[in-house]
Amino acid sequence: MKITVLNGSPKGETSVTMQYVRYIQKVFPQHDLQIINISQRVKRIERDEGAFQEVIDQVQASDGVLWAFPLYVLMIHGNYKRFIELVWERGAADAFAGKHAAALSTSIHFFDHTAHNYIHAICDDLGMRFTGSFSAEMQDLLKEEGRAKLTTFAGSFFRSIEEDVPTPRRYAPLAARAVDYVPGPVERQVDAGGKRVVVVTDAEPHQANLIRMTERFEAGLSGEVEVINLHDVDIKGGCLGCLRCGYENMCAYQGQDGYIDFYNRKLKTADVIVFAGAIRDRYLSSTWKTFFDRSFFNTHAPSLIGKQFGFIISGPLSQIPNLREILEGWVQMQRSNLAGFVTDEGGADAAGDSAETDGLLHHLAERLIWFSDREYVQPQTFLGVGGIKIFRDDMWGRLRIAFQADHRAYKRLGVYDFPQRDLKVRALNALVAPLMRIPRVREEFTKRIKEGMIQPYQRVLQDG
Repeated sequence: MKITVLNGSPKGETSVTMQYVRYIQKVFPQHDLQIINISQRVKRIERDEGAFQEVIDQVQASDGVLWAFPLYVLMIHGNYKRFIELVWERGAADAFAGKHAAALSTSIHFFDHTAHNYIHAICDDLGMRFTGSFSAEMQDLLKEEGRAKLTTFAGSFFRSIEEDVPTPRRYAPLAARAVDYVPGPVERQVDAGGKRVVVVTDAEPHQANLIRMTERFEAGLSGEVEVINLHDVDIKGGCLGCLRCGYENMCAYQGQDGYIDFYNRKLKTADVIVFAGAIRDRYLSSTWKTFFDRSFFNTHAPSLIGKQFGFIISGPLSQIPNLREILEGWVQMQRSNLAGFVTDEGGADAAGDSAETDGLLHHLAERLIWFSDREYVQPQTFLGVGGIKIFRDDMWGRLRIAFQADHRAYKRLGVYDFPQRDLKVRALNALVAPLMRIPRVREEFTKRIKEGMIQPYQRVLQDG
């Protein structure tokens, strides 16, 4: 069989992900796996319609498609995202329809599920037959068990093609309402109180709703609100995956474009940050994805600690919980506070949609300033707590050499909070755990545990 492998790594053949593909080729030499380095070549693919058509022709002629990619900032790489946009922009979706597809990624399992959810949804939207995902930990291929699992996954993919196995659709088509947002007059401004407010957008002239929502938000705040369009920021390209930033956060683009200066001077000095974008397929635009990818010059350390964040989204965000989780997760990993989302989806009453959106934008502005005044950052959920523990363990261990900037930041920020270092807890476990083997002790402990758990809280309540 002929399988087209769409490589999502900007490093091309030298990526870890491609070593997994090479292993599949080794185990299944009877199948022809043809690799196309999409992310590495995306500028040419976009510029040269002939190059783009070559990719589409190869997909059209294949029996199946393997989406193979590393994780970049909770998702696929921005260049990979741009290729997906081009497929729809140039009317090439039919080349994918009916093809069996699978997804293969490599990562340290940080938000790998959101990247796979996205690719699965894209395959559903393209009318492909999605057979399954394989999310490999980067070093799985070095272990016998990992190789065995990869072999089974690939074998299942090939079998699905050979037997023309039907697959269920997981993600329903997006059904966006055509709501024309027309803002009303601002009756009462929110006093920004001297806070530095920055709005970052990627709005294009035809995106009227996004432009109007951004303008309405800006008009609803007293004081200066700086609006920056990403299309006006000098961004030469996407993250190269070179890891040059790992030692002291020095990016390969340092001095070559304006991104780092923009990030440091505009975002790091802001009190309130609002990101405004329009949904493209199942995410924001590839321009926004490149913004997030390039922020990796800060590596895995939070760089916008304590900021207040809001999102203004044009499009059916309520139908894409995966996107919302990505954005929430990113804010939590920054140790910042998410004040809320506003979209132009409207409510049940179309006549009142614009007024409702006006109210939501006003309320978002109020929350952003109110929380900023109080320096409030809400407690993290699993998105932030689980995510930082993955990085904590790997930066302490095997990734420390490559990411010494993270290691220094994690020591400074107290990220290395390993519970086994708590001597009091260790001593308690050493003394009490053996006693729990005695039935009578265990029974008495069970009787007292509920009251014992709340005793510290009762003391707090009494002291208050």
